[in-house]
Amino acid sequence: MSAEVAPEALSVPEVPSVPSVPSDVSPGAGVAPVAESTVRMRIESKFPRGLIIRLTVYLFVGHLFAFFVYLLFVLGAKNQ
Repeated sequence: MSAEVAPEALSVPEVPSVPSVPSDVSPGAGVAPVAESTVRMRIESKFPRGLIIRLTVYLFVGHLFAFFVYLLFVLGAKNQ
């Protein structure tokens, strides 16, 4: 009672090939940059807005909590 696997299920899917640049064309010779790549680079170079807001809030709340704990130690030391 062994289950046989069809040969089609074992085949590896083909990877699409990347178009090549002809050898007679020098790099940057009248080739305009692709708009998609410039947009992607601009988006990847900036931090997401939500991350900046979250980071600012965490830093502020973290320092506020640290100040409160420090204040408790200072007031506790004065009462002794």
